[in-house]
Amino acid sequence: MASRSEPLEAPAVVVSATKTEVPARQVTSAVEVISGEELEQKGIKTVIDGLRLAQGVFATSSGGPGTEATVKMRGAFARHTLVLIDGVIVNSPTTGAYDFSSLTVDNIDRIEILRGAQGMLYGSDAIGGVINIYTKKGIGKPNIGAFFEYGSFATFREGGHLSGAKGPFDFSLSVSRWDTSSFSAINYRRGAFENDGFHNTQVSAKIGTELPTDGRLEFNMRWYDSRLSFDGFADSGAPADVFGARSTNRNLILNGTWRQPITSWWTSLLTLSQSNQRLKSESGNAGFNLNTRQFITASPTSCFPNFDACFTPFASDLEILNRRLEWQNDFRIGEWVLLTAGYQLRRDEGDSPGFYGATEPARIISSNAGFAQAQVNLWDRLFFTAGGRHDSYNRFEDATTYRVTGGYHLKETGTRFRGSYGTGFKAPTLNDLFFRGFGNPDLKPEKSLGLDAAVEQSLFNDRLHVSAGYFWNRFQNLIQFASGGPLCPPGSFGFCPINIADAKTQGWEFSFRLALFKGLEVRGQYTYTLTRAFDSPTLGLGGDKRLPRWPVDQGTVGFSYSPIEALRLDIDYRFVGNRHDNLRNTPARALGTFNVVNLAASYNVTKNWQAYVRVDNLFNETYEEIFPFGTPIRSIYGGVRMNYDLPL
Repeated sequence: MASRSEPLEAPAVVVSATKTEVPARQVTSAVEVISGEELEQKGIKTVIDGLRLAQGVFATSSGGPGTEATVKMRGAFARHTLVLIDGVIVNSPTTGAYDFSSLTVDNIDRIEILRGAQGMLYGSDAIGGVINIYTKKGIGKPNIGAFFEYGSFATFREGGHLSGAKGPFDFSLSVSRWDTSSFSAINYRRGAFENDGFHNTQVSAKIGTELPTDGRLEFNMRWYDSRLSFDGFADSGAPADVFGARSTNRNLILNGTWRQPITSWWTSLLTLSQSNQRLKSESGNAGFNLNTRQFITASPTSCFPNFDACFTPFASDLEILNRRLEWQNDFRIGEWVLLTAGYQLRRDEGDSPGFYGATEPARIISSNAGFAQAQVNLWDRLFFTAGGRHDSYNRFEDATTYRVTGGYHLKETGTRFRGSYGTGFKAPTLNDLFFRGFGNPDLKPEKSLGLDAAVEQSLFNDRLHVSAGYFWNRFQNLIQFASGGPLCPPGSFGFCPINIADAKTQGWEFSFRLALFKGLEVRGQYTYTLTRAFDSPTLGLGGDKRLPRWPVDQGTVGFSYSPIEALRLDIDYRFVGNRHDNLRNTPARALGTFNVVNLAASYNVTKNWQAYVRVDNLFNETYEEIFPFGTPIRSIYGGVRMNYDLPL
């Protein structure tokens, strides 16, 4: 069971903002930390559900459990959010985004969410921000535990963990299984009636050992195997309740690190990581057109002229591989300055006969990068960071990025000021470059420029913490599919990705955290985001438009109450304003405002046993995150957890 920490206790250190451990009060970037303890207390099963409550983040799913789930930050696209799990880059080299659908919260210690352009430290993909997920480290006496849960949509979840430390070694291991079978991916309110199942097995492990002179060797592994039934569209573009469509997703994520102080002022960190994913899909052979209310069949040939009567079947088998080697060196220059310099080798590859041609070998994008950063701490009040990076690619032009940040802590009043200015870029994906009949090998990286500024204030002996900030981003050379004519390569279908679009986003972020009295805490955040896609003759939008699937207004409020030590109650409210589902802002595809309330309660029956219950969508709100896919009705889950120390 989760321990009862002080409500307003801040995380001791933040790593993502500088790739070094920095006390939270000295961080000069916009960063939020969600602890694994908080996720457990709220009864949250998946990382995507935890991110739905975060500042400046818009998380969406294309249906129920297991369907595609992505995260966007500060008005950027999903492919502009870099995601790392224990230092492993998990963004797909084919789509550019990471699909969170199969990632559960098992064995997660914390999630660090770093907002804003972060190309200087992280290279490609970090235009909107970075999400860094860390696995738990085994500490203290060896402990074993298990849980079992049952609930709505014929949901069963069970799992166990083993963690602890013995001598110089520490270990943390978890295994879980999740089965659900009664959720329609297409919104059942539109007439869908076929249930789509999801089955997920997940294993996570961290093993470490302390080395002489404060060194450490660590190995991380996460593996999951997910099987999903899904829905889609008829060839007319109408929503279709598809029968027999299924996919499998297997991912093995490996990471090894060696940290070693070389001298009293020089520490070296070597990281080797790899993500190997296999995705297989079959489209099914029949379905139900929700617009015409007719059954449809899969046709191996053209559906012309009656597109409403059938859909084109497909089968795909895609294997993708991300590899990264990074060597980072930190140099302490006196009391006030820390210099960081590093080298990164990144290699992304994908292989699929259906995507890139039956006879072509795996496609590869590789890069070599060098980066350097200086951190300055003056009198534990004034903080600066500045750095630059250069990435050299094998397929397209190089990219150079930089970032500067600053902050001031007025201790006497509990006031903090911070701001940043930086650049980022997104390399073209394998699909952009090589997809058969549609790829364009002449693409250039997308680019961004962003800034933010904020003030944070603590009051009443740190019982109240409030913050307010402004952000602004400009995106250039955005890759969009368009009728390119002479801009498309020979042999293409005349419709290909082109560096044609520009966009701008800006907005305000507000948050607060309040401990009213012992046992009762209230947290909240609100984000106001204005987006604008600038039109061009090639895009032909008919004027500047709002970026798709971005709400102007969104916010959350959470209450945590523990009247006695054994009992805890959590209530989370989420508000999302209206948005457009496509870039043309078609009125028929507009998505309305929604309000969702989730409830979680737990009771420690003994020091070793806990009973818990969770209610999602307490007031049975009718809504869609993405047209025309389903979201949960009121659903209830209950379970038990146990933990025992081992006599070792």
